[in-house]
Amino acid sequence: MTEKNRTPDGLVIVDKPSGFTSHDVVAKMRGIARTRRVGHAGTLDPMATGVLVLGVEKATKLLGHLALTEKEYLGTIRLGQTTVTDDAEGEITGSVDASKVTREGVDAGIAELSGEIMQVPSKVSAIKIDGVRSYKRARDGEDFEIPARPVTISSFEVHDVREAVAENGTPVLDLVVSVVCSSGTYIRALARDLGAGLGVGGHLTALRRTRVGPYKLDTARTLDQLQQELTVLPLAEAAAAAFPRWDVDTRRAKLLTNGVRLDVPEGYAGRGAVAVFDPAGTFLALVEEQNGRAKSLAVFG
Repeated sequence: MTEKNRTPDGLVIVDKPSGFTSHDVVAKMRGIARTRRVGHAGTLDPMATGVLVLGVEKATKLLGHLALTEKEYLGTIRLGQTTVTDDAEGEITGSVDASKVTREGVDAGIAELSGEIMQVPSKVSAIKIDGVRSYKRARDGEDFEIPARPVTISSFEVHDVREAVAENGTPVLDLVVSVVCSSGTYIRALARDLGAGLGVGGHLTALRRTRVGPYKLDTARTLDQLQQELTVLPLAEAAAAAFPRWDVDTRRAKLLTNGVRLDVPEGYAGRGAVAVFDPAGTFLALVEEQNGRAKSLAVFG
């Protein structure tokens, strides 16, 4: 492939369709972008739709750091039924009349699940337990426990409450909710725990991710749109949007790209990954402060 026709380095913000795994989207993008160097920053369950951040070419080196950023979701929680997967993809395991659940009860349950909490991920998830994916253990019929882990729920709001009747005739409540949370949060586990706390069970029936870090749904493109026109957010622009920016002079830029650990100015300590740019605006590297010096996480310049 000539330099002119080479796939540009950068991020592709995809509006993932329902029914696709994140790996399916990566495979599709490899064909669209005509490169094997495609990866994703954090998975979305097959049922879910919305923002999936892909990295193309050199931008794949950004993905592990982008995966740690805050996420935002819009979803529907059904109170009154539990499923084996904690979402609508799984077999129903229990039904309880939820018509007596009050809005006050829902709000109290949501308050319990807000802020810094300990969450047990769904058993049918990609979490590894002793090196084996949780969903594989569950599929094989194993009896096992997943340890709770800390997550942060910055916002958990109910926008609508709808009375409904499930297919088996059970009165249920459907809550339209939005959630802003830390990386590693399972929204279907929130649905499960909210229902459990209210004594009626619950599961997730719809989920749409509306934001990953600074990347929002309004900049996302469907796979069909990307097939027509590949829209790539340039590497420098992507880094500047997602990480604190540190501009260095020409001398420091040269030292940094030659592996010299620069002194980090005040104000960057403890901020995690920092994007370093040279005077021409070229994105050189992701670094983090370590004992006052810049430790390279990934070099691009």
